[in-house]
Amino acid sequence: MLQLRPNCEYCDKDLAPDATDAMICSYECTFCADCVERHLHNVCPNCGGGFSLRPIRPMQARRAGVSRRHQPPSETRVHLKHSKEDIAAFSAKFETVPPDAR
Repeated sequence: MLQLRPNCEYCDKDLAPDATDAMICSYECTFCADCVERHLHNVCPNCGGGFSLRPIRPMQARRAGVSRRHQPPSETRVHLKHSKEDIAAFSAKFETVPPDAR
């Protein structure tokens, strides 16, 4: 199940569990849509993959035991492991390659 990380790893913007601008890669690296577009160019700085909108976990249990109340989002903030300069160079190498071809 997704951790629903609470922040953008690039700018540290808060991303609530129901944020409609939260983007994730297949490893669940989490960034805001603005950073994915302006800084990362749809290239995950950790794995090189692309991004998709993060699903929103239901607040209310529509099925017994399945909701944000039962599986709460993570409170652990995650931050970049690479410098912003390194990320810019990395993104530049792959931004013209479609995610399915990386």
